[in-house]
Amino acid sequence: MEVTLPSAASNALRPPLRDAVINPAPTSVSWGPKPVIELRVVADLIPDGSTVFVGGSGGGLQEPTNLLRALGGHVQGGRNPHSLTVWHCSGIGDKKGGGLSLLKAPGKLRRVVGAHWGMSIELARLAENNELEAYNLPQGVISHLLRSTGSGAPGLFTQVGLRTFVDPRVDGGKLNKVTKEEIVDLVTVAGEEYLYFKAPHLDVCLLRATTADEHGNLSFENEAALLEPMEAALATHRAGGIVIVEVQKYVSTGTLNPRDVRVPGLLVDYLVVGEPFMQTSETRLEPGYTGAYRVPVGSMPKLAQGMRRIIAERAYEEIQPGQLVNLGVGMPDGIAKLAAERGELDRIAFAVEQGHIGGTPAGGIEFGAVYNAACSLTAPQQFDLFDGGHLDIAFLGMAEVDGDGNVNVSRYGGGITGAGGFINITQGTHKVVFCGSFTAGGLDVEIGDEGLSVKTEGRHAKFVERVGHLTFSGKRAKELGQEVLYVTERAVFKLTDEGVELVEVVEGVDIERDIIAHMGFTPLIKDVQTIRFKGEKK
Repeated sequence: MEVTLPSAASNALRPPLRDAVINPAPTSVSWGPKPVIELRVVADLIPDGSTVFVGGSGGGLQEPTNLLRALGGHVQGGRNPHSLTVWHCSGIGDKKGGGLSLLKAPGKLRRVVGAHWGMSIELARLAENNELEAYNLPQGVISHLLRSTGSGAPGLFTQVGLRTFVDPRVDGGKLNKVTKEEIVDLVTVAGEEYLYFKAPHLDVCLLRATTADEHGNLSFENEAALLEPMEAALATHRAGGIVIVEVQKYVSTGTLNPRDVRVPGLLVDYLVVGEPFMQTSETRLEPGYTGAYRVPVGSMPKLAQGMRRIIAERAYEEIQPGQLVNLGVGMPDGIAKLAAERGELDRIAFAVEQGHIGGTPAGGIEFGAVYNAACSLTAPQQFDLFDGGHLDIAFLGMAEVDGDGNVNVSRYGGGITGAGGFINITQGTHKVVFCGSFTAGGLDVEIGDEGLSVKTEGRHAKFVERVGHLTFSGKRAKELGQEVLYVTERAVFKLTDEGVELVEVVEGVDIERDIIAHMGFTPLIKDVQTIRFKGEKK
């Protein structure tokens, strides 16, 4: 097998704190009691210039909030490390100044590499203003890269991200002008194109668990998702780094059921015990998220009438019994509420990138948590399933769409949101349905006897001449033979070999006045069906 690697593949991802080696020997692991330290001591363990991995997912899921407070210099008596490089798998924050936004002080961060930026608004703003180096990589790529790194591999080969902004032929995952280093390479393996991501050299790993015993064995029974703490700890020890974990409960060695231990104490160096934290940014403890009990379906929030319901009901028609379904954050999460309302959760299984299968995904800031999950995998396992093509259908949001079928969800409206798991999902799923309003910014529609009417048109077109950031590639979708739909409140489009075609309009909508006039390109128009409400067509 022939492999061609360009020279950039040999570049380090950061100035090393110790002598660089191609395959560093792992640090010695230690079996025995682990030191319990005060929160103010945490920053003393982290030198300036360190590369730090931060565990967790957006909305407070398994986020080590107290450790981030210490790292950010918000704990009295602690030092204040600077010039840090931070890696994370998903958006760490609550959109209110928590999470990674605790590290926003000038000079604190040199570089951030992450999958999602929308939960840490202050950090996204720093990236927009060229005040730090910023990269956006697919969530599943970072999750799998940790696993590869921990096993001693020099990096990760994957086709996830080809022809998107992650591809070095586009932006290479770089988000601003001050970000210069190439951390993604295009390589050829056996005649096929792959992307190569070099293993990061992690000095520190910050994690959160529910319980630790005296030897540092960790369980996660009250966490809303399992994520990738094991892989992060392995990757850090492989590079000679340290793992610091905050926990709520501290028990004697031997107390934990060995099958509940997700990270062995061998990979834990320091514990911070008893500092209060929430299960999510909004919930102190929801047992329905952990499997401790099942929440009655009738008690779950219902999807209100209006535009979101119109879109969700039309999109829902694409689901077949027995399918494995992914739902993205935002507009698509209404589909889960419809399934619960209709009593159909037993005929389909929802899967979210944080690891859950089955049940009803939570929406909003708690995206990633799931009520009544049937199965909870780790995030790397879930992305194995996604990348392997086992999803039948996925419903994702859309901020911009162009005539080639490309979609942008990662950078729009002057802000950086990031892709999250979007790229893994859209490139690994047989059928992809993008869901969103036809325009944005003040759109108001009304449903009457004559169908749908637009009372106030949105200020911003979403169907544009050219997307501003290439999160989904229509060309790649055609190469993969995917079926792609774009569902809005007034029309449905599909991706064809010739481009984007208008295939359905909602009753009451005028094609020229309500659709073409608000598009940056003219779609193909052949046989357009009219949708009546409740899914009828004529």
